[in-house]
Amino acid sequence: MKSFTCRICGNALYFENSVCVSCGTSLGYSRAEHEIVPVDDTGTYTDTSGGVWHVCANLNLSGCTWLTPTPGGLCFSCSLTRTRPNDADAAGIAEYPVAERAKRQLIAELDRLGFPVIGKVDTDAAPGDPAEGLAFDLLSSAAQPVVTGQENGVVTIDLAESDDAYREQIRDKLDEPYRTMLGHFRHEVGHYYEWLLVRGDERMARSRELFGDESADYQAALDRHYASGPPDGWQDSFISAYATMHPFEDFAETWAHYLHICDTVETAAAYGLISVDPIDWRMPFRQLVTDVWVPLSTALNMINRSMGKDDLYPFVIAGPVLDKLDFVASLRPLPLPVG
Repeated sequence: MKSFTCRICGNALYFENSVCVSCGTSLGYSRAEHEIVPVDDTGTYTDTSGGVWHVCANLNLSGCTWLTPTPGGLCFSCSLTRTRPNDADAAGIAEYPVAERAKRQLIAELDRLGFPVIGKVDTDAAPGDPAEGLAFDLLSSAAQPVVTGQENGVVTIDLAESDDAYREQIRDKLDEPYRTMLGHFRHEVGHYYEWLLVRGDERMARSRELFGDESADYQAALDRHYASGPPDGWQDSFISAYATMHPFEDFAETWAHYLHICDTVETAAAYGLISVDPIDWRMPFRQLVTDVWVPLSTALNMINRSMGKDDLYPFVIAGPVLDKLDFVASLRPLPLPVG
């Protein structure tokens, strides 16, 4: 993440701050500016062009700090949520803010990297695309099972994953080194962006060369994976055991790690730990991984160990994985010309 400061008093802010704890100024996140901005007593912010923005209607429901052009309306991030728990579902409503917070962090990063984020329906915040837009179903599994996944641009998230104890239980059961709500969002939108961006003969051919034939029977691959586990020596070619299941999962896992790396490196740069920003186009991504990410993640792992914690990044990036990461990075849209 970027580092943020209060425009009124200069105090350091977190991405989710709705109020500056130093001067008491109300705050909102401007997606257009990628900045946290001051909000007046009427809940509005006026930008430099004279545009008036309002606090999101979900501020008190999910802790959303994003701004919307419509008084009493939903911000762009909240408008992407197609389904949320019923107000009468106490457990689901309690879990809902964790998921929305992860989604906001995801969208902010995609914005910063320049990937298109378009909803399925037109809103006051932005036009939509019913065929190829993105939407989220954030569902409570209190009454019935929910399968986290993605289909035709609709990402479904089981809100039970918001509970740390539940998520840790599943992580341990599946013998996973890492499992977070943000990780789920990054993985599932990876399926969406593969569907959206890996098109054309050249891209498709390179994707199949790296990840395998995506037309392979998914259910058969799923059954095989949970019956037999990953193949021996999988660490030499895959970022995770789950990535070995099917080419679709390999891409989504690689995409998620691309976002993990970009966000963490950007944060480290924003707070002065390193001098390289992954948003900067001047360094090829594979060089960023080898020259910046590997030593940084090693240092972060050692810091965690110094505190008696598990490794922050418990993964090894083998040569073939680096090739896959480089392909995912190549899908990023070209930068806009300067000046």
